[in-house]
Amino acid sequence: MAVLKPMDVLDALKEVRDPAADRDIVGLGYVRDLEIRADRVRFVLHASGSEAERTALADAARAAVTALPGAPSVEITLEGEVAARPGADTGVLGGVKNVVAIASGKGGVGKSTVSANVALALARDGARVGLLDADMYGPSMPTMFAVDAPLRATPDNRIIPLQAHGIHLMSIGFMAGEGLPVIWRGPMVSNMIVQMISQVAWPELDYLVIDLPPGTGDTQLTLCQQAPLSGAAIVTTPQEISLIDAHRGLEMFRKLNIPVLGVIENMSGLHVGGEVIPVFGEGGGERIAKELELPFLGKVPLDPAVCTAADQGEPIVQRDPESPASKAFVAIARSLAAQCAQVNAEAAGGDDGAMSLEW
Repeated sequence: MAVLKPMDVLDALKEVRDPAADRDIVGLGYVRDLEIRADRVRFVLHASGSEAERTALADAARAAVTALPGAPSVEITLEGEVAARPGADTGVLGGVKNVVAIASGKGGVGKSTVSANVALALARDGARVGLLDADMYGPSMPTMFAVDAPLRATPDNRIIPLQAHGIHLMSIGFMAGEGLPVIWRGPMVSNMIVQMISQVAWPELDYLVIDLPPGTGDTQLTLCQQAPLSGAAIVTTPQEISLIDAHRGLEMFRKLNIPVLGVIENMSGLHVGGEVIPVFGEGGGERIAKELELPFLGKVPLDPAVCTAADQGEPIVQRDPESPASKAFVAIARSLAAQCAQVNAEAAGGDDGAMSLEW
């Protein structure tokens, strides 16, 4: 009897999709350490989501491989533990497994809205999540999370993050006061960024999502140099001018040797009566991701409810988790988590997704 080839197994597994992410489990990076022998197929399924969702994916994966002609027994090791970046237990932000920057080349693309909802989506999947609002001149998280409480400090004078909707929050807005302008020169901003990274008593986290200010200036450079970033995701809208600026942001991370985890397209289209109106064009985010050979993490529809929810202090993933926008954010969060795991494995010198074939 002929032994299955790795591509036979992977092609079968590509038919299994994570419903929340609406992508196949191979493309999401869930399938790892595939090993094929005459008597069995074995692989690790490192999936996101609840235990029930991960078990359902494992059952579907087993059924897909078992259905192959001449398939031997199938052994699946199901993992859900969040993989950590190398050195996550020491140094700056020690205890934070993954530090992810959400960036944009220009303002007005909804980067902060994406940051808030992706953080909440990761938390809904069971991860321990922190959110650092590093948009020093335009902090928006105090409004988006309706948080207005005095900051407290630990005995060693480290700032204790505030909490809302199950995630840990820190923002310059908590210090400056909501609605007050932050009028600082560059060195003052850089110093405050260093303090927000090194002098905040973050608890042990699976993900610290950092909402970067738009652009590619000193503030972004300081943060990228000070924080041990696992990687960065770029937010864009479909329109051409936004794509040009997104390209600049991507190049900044590449020059700093920071992994680019992928591209997120926001405001992808307005859904009206079953029709999608491409207000800002269409397909731009996916196109730039393909041109630059980067993962396309997903797209979020243009929905007034997203803006309303954020303005009222309850981001859409928290307020209406079944809405199309919320499901889009969940899909993006899971794709982002998968990319983090892959980057971590590569940085650690592992064989993420490695395949071995033995007779």
